[in-house]
Amino acid sequence: MSNHAEDLSQFDISVQEKDKLVAEVIRYVLFKTHHNSGCPIRREELTQLITKNYRQRNLPVMIINEAIAKLSTIFGYEMRELQRARPSSNNHQGRNSQQSAAEAKTYVIMSKLPAEVYTKYVEDEDTAHLTGFTFVVMSIVHISGGKISEENLWQHLRRIGLDEANESHPFLGNTKQALEGLVQQRYLQKDKQSGPEGNTLIYELAERALDSQVTASLKDYISQIVNKDVGSVEDE
Repeated sequence: MSNHAEDLSQFDISVQEKDKLVAEVIRYVLFKTHHNSGCPIRREELTQLITKNYRQRNLPVMIINEAIAKLSTIFGYEMRELQRARPSSNNHQGRNSQQSAAEAKTYVIMSKLPAEVYTKYVEDEDTAHLTGFTFVVMSIVHISGGKISEENLWQHLRRIGLDEANESHPFLGNTKQALEGLVQQRYLQKDKQSGPEGNTLIYELAERALDSQVTASLKDYISQIVNKDVGSVEDE
């Protein structure tokens, strides 16, 4: 307890003030994650929340670290920092590199529950179609070598009844916006690539899709589909 008090003394705040700041960060992370459909939260947002009334330089680091610990022990969430991946077709230097570094510190929260427990007690059936759409799109990009042109991606999606011109899909609503949502959530990233016929929009797997747990689930999903198709051919 004394060591903890000494840690706080350098910031000139009380335990009560510290606990209030930690609670504010946790509340903000949970609300923002729910409200923005899991889109990453910039560290800058959390820092501004903390420094609104406190100017101590290293205070945000301590508060955010304690919020991460409590989200894990109390709520069962891992608050994970995403290292923003740079598009492979991005050759910009200088200022853009500095901007990429500034954007790098973002967070998402992920359940620490075993998959079967999460599916049984937490997973919302009303959003299952979005999970399915996410895995289908990531699978297409994955088996295309990690990146695919916008035109080719929609060619594959049209084969399963998803058209880019559809603004009122019964489950996804506006299909183009649904795809853009995966970019905002950092499952995909997009970039313009120059070529002899002009600029082409390229989609690549982003840092959230490259997470080891997600990659393992993705490969398992793809292998199930492949094995199912092989079994169907053998039955014929």
